[in-house]
Amino acid sequence: MAEGNLLFQPVKNYFRHEVVTCRPADSILQVAAKMREENISSIVVCENGQPLGIVTDRDLRNKVVAEGVDPAQLTAADVMNSPLITVNEDDFIFEALYQISRNNIHRVCVIDKEQRLIGILTDSDILRLQTHSPQKLVRDIEEAQTFNELKALHKEIQALVLHLVGTGVATRDLVTMIAHLNDQLLMRLITLLRASQFSDLSDRFALIVLGSEGRREQTLTTDQDNAIIYGDDLSQTQIERIEAFSRVLIDNLIEIGVPPCPGGIMAMNAPWRRSLAEWEETLQAWLSSPTPENILTGSMFFDLRTIYGDASFEKEIKGVLAAYFAREKAFLVHSAANAVRFRTPVGLFGRIKVERSEEHRGQLDIKKAGIFTITEGIKALALESGIMHGGTRERLQSLVAAKVVNQSFADDLEASYNFLVFLRLRCQVEAIRTGRTPDNYITLARLNHMEKGRLKLAFEEVDEFQEFMSAHFRLHLLRR
Repeated sequence: MAEGNLLFQPVKNYFRHEVVTCRPADSILQVAAKMREENISSIVVCENGQPLGIVTDRDLRNKVVAEGVDPAQLTAADVMNSPLITVNEDDFIFEALYQISRNNIHRVCVIDKEQRLIGILTDSDILRLQTHSPQKLVRDIEEAQTFNELKALHKEIQALVLHLVGTGVATRDLVTMIAHLNDQLLMRLITLLRASQFSDLSDRFALIVLGSEGRREQTLTTDQDNAIIYGDDLSQTQIERIEAFSRVLIDNLIEIGVPPCPGGIMAMNAPWRRSLAEWEETLQAWLSSPTPENILTGSMFFDLRTIYGDASFEKEIKGVLAAYFAREKAFLVHSAANAVRFRTPVGLFGRIKVERSEEHRGQLDIKKAGIFTITEGIKALALESGIMHGGTRERLQSLVAAKVVNQSFADDLEASYNFLVFLRLRCQVEAIRTGRTPDNYITLARLNHMEKGRLKLAFEEVDEFQEFMSAHFRLHLLRR
């Protein structure tokens, strides 16, 4: 098995089927005796086959012995960690490793499609599978102690992607891996900064990522798009410390190798660092005035995802957006119009048109040619239906469940989207290998005959999607 491909093997091929369990009502004395008998360091708490939580040696030490509590008075439900971190049996090994690293745990429980417990997978199990596999990169990020280590690991992420492109790893899985690794790198940097310079920082804030990063759809040319939401009750001193933290964080990210946002959409800049109430006022201003600038800015913000801190702020913001879009559609109509404004570069007789400028002669911008329409169009449809979470693919399947689009149409559109992203990523890899700055342009002449045919089919799907969007949002009325 290729080293890189282990990450994308299903969990069901590797997890341990034997899991020792107990019931929520079992006393801690019974639980501890069972753990000693089985010579295990943890036990899963289940009821009717459903995993509810986990009790570990550490829990017994910290929650029972150290607290001087009579164990005879406690049950498993009193001591267990809940909710339980789980992965599905069809998830990839990388997802299990990501959950282990992000949650600072040593094991994840494996569940089936009915949410029933069927096994367990530990970090040691994963590391034993292949000593020199790419999952070591995740562990290295988690254990990094210095800024210079993180800077070197950022380069390793890029090198890993360069290695995996063309090895048969599916594009969607590769993009997901990039997002997971970038998440890990950012969270580790924050942990180090808080430990070294900002131990006094309030916990009443959240660093959120926006745009493609919020959707977990980064490729090799993704720059920073982030913001901060903080509590309305913070003092001026606490706010000033968050500001100082944001400046140091962004400066470090740039130094590590994550490009700054050309438009300044970064938490270090005051417009992207606000209290919850101020963000709600800002959203209202954007939504009530769907100018081209507000549409682009708002659309990027709507992809918000909490990468660190208090996730309740994200929940509050998305609740405000869901309530607004349930009663007002004007902004979404303008967003849909913006999504279909780029026509696919197909001329008469189905010939693909390319740039004639000196800089990009013979090339086409694959993002403008199709990716932008798909991501922004699906987002508009999702927001209209109250779908506030997920990336493009997840939103598309949610739209199928909501009967906004049918499964066949969704499958064709997703296949086209995956192909366009694959072309974008492959050209970015080629650019890096030849010492050029990666961008969104692909060179048509470098595609073989089958790829050109597939590209035409993808553009046909984009055209069909644009027609669907125009009819669904009645964009002909907007143009009058």
